[in-house]
Amino acid sequence: MDGMERCAWRRLSGTAAGAGAGSEPYNPFISFAFLSALERSGCASAETGWLPQHLTLEDPDGMIVAALPCYLKSHSQGEYVFDHGWAEAYERAGGQYYPKLQSSVPFTPVTGPRLLVSETVDPKIARRALADGLKALTGRLDVSSAHVTFATETDIATLQDAGFLLRTDQQFHFRNEGYANFDDFLASLASRKRKNIRKERQTALSDGINIEWLTGNDLTEGVLDAFYEFYLDTGSRKWGRPYLNRLFYSLIAETMPDDILLVMAKRDGRYIAGAINFIGDDRLYGRHWGCIEHHPCLHFEVCYYQAIEFAIASKLEYVEAGAQGEHKLARGYLPVTTHSAHYIANTGFRKAVANYLEHERNDVERFSDVLASHAPFKKRS
Repeated sequence: MDGMERCAWRRLSGTAAGAGAGSEPYNPFISFAFLSALERSGCASAETGWLPQHLTLEDPDGMIVAALPCYLKSHSQGEYVFDHGWAEAYERAGGQYYPKLQSSVPFTPVTGPRLLVSETVDPKIARRALADGLKALTGRLDVSSAHVTFATETDIATLQDAGFLLRTDQQFHFRNEGYANFDDFLASLASRKRKNIRKERQTALSDGINIEWLTGNDLTEGVLDAFYEFYLDTGSRKWGRPYLNRLFYSLIAETMPDDILLVMAKRDGRYIAGAINFIGDDRLYGRHWGCIEHHPCLHFEVCYYQAIEFAIASKLEYVEAGAQGEHKLARGYLPVTTHSAHYIANTGFRKAVANYLEHERNDVERFSDVLASHAPFKKRS
């Protein structure tokens, strides 16, 4: 975010908390604090294969009125929308797939606005200018492609009109139907599902484990040290090398502490597991989990059930529990379609990818319908 002012970024849609009814709901991941922490910590940098190439649109007075978070990528790691097969096919045909352009929040599979626009300009015109600008940058840098992942449907419509290809995938989100408390949520479930969740919660806490919610001033360096140990364990097993470093967590705790919720499990006076969540205007976003002691069902308790409890208590409408995971369905998280848009510079390869995506979208839709038919809620007469 070098060269950009925090106040200028905060004027763009979705980047500031409590911006008003006419604005996009605040999304903490496209805030200046979050994106700059990724860059200041070195997590998103040329050395890690995420070279910032943010696009901005300025008015005649030099004020930023629209922006697109963007990175020049030398690989496809940390994106959660997988194009490794495309890269292999392109290079087998004699092309060079990397570097490519990626408009996303690094290491974060969360839907949010990507075509960020100020209220001072026509949003349709400004969004289209950003979409065309991304295509122009693809040509100027002579790269294979540009990818806008986990975008809102509004942004997707603009990108499709500009010639980008549509891709869909699936996540699982909890929706708060105005529940008074967790028991009220349980009452909406089929009997067998309700009993299973109660049993899992009892099992998770049966070994003298207590749960704490930590946010704001609770996020001390000692607490962050404990959580980072959990994150390293999970990251090393999932990705081989964790994407985020310890400095990143200190930076976000300093610059956006009220947007963070740590759900920490404690046993015998020490933390043994935890999950980090981020708080938006209307939803809770679950991100990373880890532990140093393994207890049955503790993952479900810390990541899913505590998130639901917090959302209900805070009157948040949704909980997004990260990428993939059909096991979330039985725990009250329903399938939701996610969207990305892809510009392929080479005409022949673009046709091949378009054909592939048409079949993939049909498969995603059919699978979503099957999953929805197995929702855990009571059947409505």
